[in-house]
Amino acid sequence: MSTMTMQEASRRTGLSGPTLRYYEEVGLIGSIARDDSSGHRRYTEHDVDDLQALACLRAMGVGIEDMRTYQSNRARGAVAATEQRDLLLRHAVRIEAEMETLKVHLEYLRAKASLWDARAIGDADDEMRANSRVQQVLPKLAASLR
Repeated sequence: MSTMTMQEASRRTGLSGPTLRYYEEVGLIGSIARDDSSGHRRYTEHDVDDLQALACLRAMGVGIEDMRTYQSNRARGAVAATEQRDLLLRHAVRIEAEMETLKVHLEYLRAKASLWDARAIGDADDEMRANSRVQQVLPKLAASLR
């Protein structure tokens, strides 16, 4: 069975060496085998598969406890399918809310940029229209910051 170094596992997963060690330390992945002569960690394809799943969850803002639950559900297989689905859908709802917030932020930034564009060229009518758009976005922006 071929194994890989921490550097190779890091490259394949996008996770840093300290993160790989931390995930092992907190039990998100099983204990990693060590090279008999050097004592360096040697990752299997299975280890890297687990780490890639964790890297994806991490990129989506999933916390350690939900990662732990996800890994446990993965190991349990089909009997945990409903729980796994619910965990993933809960995060999908969170990401949808974040996307809505970001849309409001983007709308505000574009409206303000239009305002400054109008000021830059001295177009008072366009500045008034842009200012009106800014005023329309402000209540949504304020709500998104709460």
